[in-house]
Amino acid sequence: MAGRKSDFTLTKLDDLFTTQAQRDEEQLSKIRDIPLELIDDFPDHPFKVRDDEDMMQLVESVKERGVITPATVRQKEDGRYELVSGHRRKRACELAGFETLRSEIVDLSRDEATILMVESNFQRSEILPSEKAFAYKMRLEAMKRQAGRPRKENVSPVGTNLRTDEQIAQETGDSRNQIHRYVRLTNLVPELLEFVDEGRIKMRPAVELSYLDEDCQRDVVDEIDLNDATPSHDQTIRMRKLFNEGNLTTEAIHAVMSEEKPNQKEKIVLRGDRVRQLIPKNIPVSQTEDFVCKALEHYNKFLRNRAERDSR
Repeated sequence: MAGRKSDFTLTKLDDLFTTQAQRDEEQLSKIRDIPLELIDDFPDHPFKVRDDEDMMQLVESVKERGVITPATVRQKEDGRYELVSGHRRKRACELAGFETLRSEIVDLSRDEATILMVESNFQRSEILPSEKAFAYKMRLEAMKRQAGRPRKENVSPVGTNLRTDEQIAQETGDSRNQIHRYVRLTNLVPELLEFVDEGRIKMRPAVELSYLDEDCQRDVVDEIDLNDATPSHDQTIRMRKLFNEGNLTTEAIHAVMSEEKPNQKEKIVLRGDRVRQLIPKNIPVSQTEDFVCKALEHYNKFLRNRAERDSR
């Protein structure tokens, strides 16, 4: 009980000896306009900054109102600054022609900064699987390192509340198993990871492929390019089993991926504009398939009759 009271006293010293106005002033003193040329991106930042429509809207907002919410930076030993939160705001300032970025300077360790960087970027509306994968990995590794260190007095709130994967799951909505599936994706070669981002390969097959070595993964990429088809979950399970047994050769990968999947059906694609101009206007679109099938039946009958005539 006494220990808890002591901890409470230590964390509340600032509240006891300073006024709210003084604390607000101190906070403002840490916010300043920092030249863009002195701000470095966070090392291995997992979240992509895209010059898309949303970015153009942010640029217009920055031109009109400036940066409303300051970015977060930490000062490095060489005097430069490392961007923790605000990579999109920094890019918007660059595109808007600004020379500085309004930023709050925080005193964080690398692991504390990593956790804050991931947390702040998870507020984005759209996050690619590859971004989640490396973000989860960076945060879990930072938490693991923090858990092995002795606690410091008056440490930043970011570092005091060590979170497990279960707590991260509660924050993000992804289950613990799903979080570890995302982390597995970091073992994929870039080409396969891009297929996951594009939605061509689903999570479960991608996780199975992540257990193959780089050479086998690149053989899978070659087969995908050759056949324009991605492996099913069942196929990736069998490839992983063959790999564990030491039997996953290039020929074996080709054999597995050349199999017709149970749900794989041949698709016939017809250009709507070309087909529609051959169909009478009084035929509704809903009856197009029936009309085309009947037309093909008549054409096949014509071909059979002509073949019979030619054979006489």
